[in-house]
Amino acid sequence: MVGQDRAAGGTRTATHAAYELDELDRGVVQALQIRPRAPWTLVGKVLGVDPVTVARRWRRLEEAGLAWVTAYPHLNDARLVVTGVIELDTEPGAAEEVAEALAQHPAVPNVKLTAGGRDVVTSVQTRSLDELSALASSLFRRTEGVRATRTHVSTGLPTEGSRWRLRSLDAAQTAQLEETTQAARTTGGQATPSWDALDARLLELLSVDGRMSLRDLSNATGTPLTTVRRHMGSPAGSRLLFRCDLARPLSGWPLSAVYFASVPGQYLEETSRVLSRVPEVRSCSITAGPHNLVVDVWLRTLHDVHAFEAHLSRALPHLTVDDRSVVLRTVKHMGRLLDHDGHSVGVVPLRHPEA
Repeated sequence: MVGQDRAAGGTRTATHAAYELDELDRGVVQALQIRPRAPWTLVGKVLGVDPVTVARRWRRLEEAGLAWVTAYPHLNDARLVVTGVIELDTEPGAAEEVAEALAQHPAVPNVKLTAGGRDVVTSVQTRSLDELSALASSLFRRTEGVRATRTHVSTGLPTEGSRWRLRSLDAAQTAQLEETTQAARTTGGQATPSWDALDARLLELLSVDGRMSLRDLSNATGTPLTTVRRHMGSPAGSRLLFRCDLARPLSGWPLSAVYFASVPGQYLEETSRVLSRVPEVRSCSITAGPHNLVVDVWLRTLHDVHAFEAHLSRALPHLTVDDRSVVLRTVKHMGRLLDHDGHSVGVVPLRHPEA
């Protein structure tokens, strides 16, 4: 396994040996899906394995780009942050170059190459509708090969990919980890102070390595350890979320698709609540536009693209799938640059729109 990293925001080119997760690997990954910054002593206790062993297993997965922990901002206040989905049509043969170019922008956390009614699907994060409009026009106008764009403003996110889990741990093991899971997701609409320069720098560092220790964060920022600990535990810190991701081919769900759907307004809340419980659904965004739902799913086979749609139609009779696209390749996922095998090969650190 050979790799070379560039500076922050760059990429790493690498070759990966064939790798299959064994039960211990899967247990370590699921433990970090539940509690991404859990100490190895706790993970080892839950799995019944020496902490040194689980740390070594994780390091091997991480170095191979097969699994990683990253930080991302908790964008829970629509008055401060506007998110959206942008579809792009490109000139023939230009889609991959366009996707790679867009992936370098920190305000574009996700980039997918797709087949169907659009060539590229991205998600974006900005501070206002004006900024979203400016980003959609200037960023994509300056990207050679873009022929047309369509922007969907998000008005809600009932579920997102960090909630997905491998199913390797039993109920007791899961409960042990969940007892001490960070409370950040339950902060709701509590008022939080504006981010300062240290908060922004912590997000940048933890986007690259979500398990970076407090002491290493202190050294990297030139800030006293007590100050870093206070920021990580402050209301601003509670808006910093963590997730553990796994290269999709190793998940058992090697395919991905995006559905553009509509449902009458009176059924929107109920429908989105049901969708958030469907195992295949990785994220569901409520949007303002011709489609009021954009749903990302993981699937096992190409046949499931239509089989899953049929299942949705039976389970949600008010839902109409207006269009769908198979994801040919995920180029960027929550700031992580991915190769053609879905392995992490670099990071463009996420930036909080308020920073």
